[in-house]
Amino acid sequence: MLRNSDNASILDGEPNEVERYELREGPAYRFDANRREFIEVLGAGLVIAVAARGAVAQRQRGGRGGRGPRAAVKAGQRFYVGKDGIVTVMSSKVEVGQGSRTQIAQAAAEELHLPLDRVRVILADTAVCPDDGGTAGSRTTPSTVPAVRAASAALREVLTAMAAKRLEADADAVRFDGGEFVAAKKKISLGELAAADDFAAQLDATVLGNATVTPVESWTVLGKPAAKVGGDEIVTGRHRYPSDIVRPGMLYGKVLRPPALGAKLESVDATAAKKLEGVVVVTDGDFAGCAAANSALAAKGVDALAESAQWQLPKDAPTSDNVYDHFERTAASSGRGRPNTWGDTEKAFAAAEKKIDVAYTIAYIQHAPMEPRAAVAEWNDGKLTVWTGTQQPSRVRGELAAAFRIAEADVRVVVPDTGGGFGGKHSGEAAVEAARLAKAAGKPVSLRWTREEECTWAYCRPGGLIEVRAALDERGKLAAWDFTNYNSGGSAIDSPYQSASGRTRFVAADSPLRQGSYRALASTANTFARESAMDELALLSGADPLEFRLAHLPAGRLKDVLVAAAKRFDWPRRRKETTAPRGVGLACGTEKGSFVAACAEVEMIDGQPKVLSICQAYECGAIQNPLNLRMQVAGCIVMGLGGALFEEVKFQDAKITNASFSDYRVPRMSDVPQIDIELVNRHDLPSVGAGETPIIAVAPAIANAIVHAGCGRIRSMPLSRGRG
Repeated sequence: MLRNSDNASILDGEPNEVERYELREGPAYRFDANRREFIEVLGAGLVIAVAARGAVAQRQRGGRGGRGPRAAVKAGQRFYVGKDGIVTVMSSKVEVGQGSRTQIAQAAAEELHLPLDRVRVILADTAVCPDDGGTAGSRTTPSTVPAVRAASAALREVLTAMAAKRLEADADAVRFDGGEFVAAKKKISLGELAAADDFAAQLDATVLGNATVTPVESWTVLGKPAAKVGGDEIVTGRHRYPSDIVRPGMLYGKVLRPPALGAKLESVDATAAKKLEGVVVVTDGDFAGCAAANSALAAKGVDALAESAQWQLPKDAPTSDNVYDHFERTAASSGRGRPNTWGDTEKAFAAAEKKIDVAYTIAYIQHAPMEPRAAVAEWNDGKLTVWTGTQQPSRVRGELAAAFRIAEADVRVVVPDTGGGFGGKHSGEAAVEAARLAKAAGKPVSLRWTREEECTWAYCRPGGLIEVRAALDERGKLAAWDFTNYNSGGSAIDSPYQSASGRTRFVAADSPLRQGSYRALASTANTFARESAMDELALLSGADPLEFRLAHLPAGRLKDVLVAAAKRFDWPRRRKETTAPRGVGLACGTEKGSFVAACAEVEMIDGQPKVLSICQAYECGAIQNPLNLRMQVAGCIVMGLGGALFEEVKFQDAKITNASFSDYRVPRMSDVPQIDIELVNRHDLPSVGAGETPIIAVAPAIANAIVHAGCGRIRSMPLSRGRG
């Protein structure tokens, strides 16, 4: 753990390594245990087994998103106060482009009463940062930022008390602002206070207690636009991403990949690969790979391994065309999920004259980060350091410790600001692969996944089948609502619309592809199906889609953003005046404690939709950085275009058939429509995360606009799937 006393060199003076780095999960390799390790494990017996289960349980309780510090921390665990008067705050959170570094710096500056440029942030280094959990689930804003604010306010009180002693004044009489403590005519700077001989020891021993944070109406740093911290290094190319890390004597690695999804390595002959000069060859359990002075030579070694490898191949694997039948079939055989029910749904269906019974399909899609998985691993005296791009540094440290049968205290994971995650970098497979090669080579090893490897072996956003049955009573109100999601997940599955009876349920199914977290995960799928179905019901009842929704929404935040988006978009006029081949549509939804509504205009060109404009209203409580929030919403809209219009993982014979950007279509500049964003600022409500929810209304708004443009209803994501 970084201390103010004995690690001052890390943060004072010239930048060193640490400062520059301020910068269904993955399949576990079955590395063979050597004889000594086997005897040790056997000798420990049940004790080790119980300890392992306990460790796993502890990690699982932490959750994906993290819930802030699990216990009170000492000041030295969260902060470093330099002799230059700069305060460094530390957190396990990761910067993957979403702005967490800037937001945490703003939070600390606000409560420390310091200018933003007097605060630095170190993120995601397991050797020095307290464990605030990983970066997922939009938890940084509602969990970590309050923890940092509270700790910063407490630190300010501690520093003020220390300064009061130096100034021989009562603490209540000391004013701290802009880096100076002032009492009467005497003053002392924060840097001078930190230079005292006993300062570091006092700070390291101080447990931060409760302190009152600044109310929203008094914010001077939070609530104001702040440019991205470190943005100049990114745009000038000076920032070092995980794939840029270089260590002395470093080699480059390549891993032998299976010829098909689900294939099992039965045997491999390393003789030919070992004859290549300068190539380190590793065959260990179901892992095989090579390291060499350059990646081309390492790839040559892997090619030699591939020639001799024998694989057990999967049989009768589903394809991207029949996977939805596979979901329903495997879900039926495994039983039904526990439903949330209310009222007598079947009676309402039997009595209704107007009803729908439809199914929506959701394709698997890639995260498609600009930077594929990458890691550099280095062993020293049995201890392991890995620089990698992950959203879960503590979890990856656990994976590494388990893979190599070493204590977590002997593993350090450092995460430089990473080139994109979107929920796709929770696992540590690249880190484990690099570490295994480095252990064999006795030198640091850099492993960089290719785009094809990223598209094939990284996990996807789950595909899904969603069945919706709904009925209207004689007044045109929802009498019954039956919503079943197969495979893609249960987030945002409960409808915000009032219905006399209903049932919602998520049913797990067998997935032929590796699947996991994604920006907003199943919220997008469930919102797409629900908002499409609501438009179908509005058409069935003869009502305007906006008025139909408003009639079924209770008063509150979702209704407010829907009204705001419709007003800004000028919905009544544009709905009336827009005619084929153009159309307008809208959608709304809530997830992660925030609320969104979107209106879209499309034009049908040669049977395909061209999105002309998207207007979105978004509300996430009190806004902490309006500049970053606007960029987050815009980023979600553009990313949502891909899943809505054309992104789809295609697979046949247990192989991904579009594992490159030339075949896997992501949004391009030419796809970006006019974007109009209204941020609804609620000073009276707690701030929540904004990195996910703005994506969920994009696809259904476009789908509903296509219908208004005179085309038929498309019940698939991507929408291109439903057109020839």
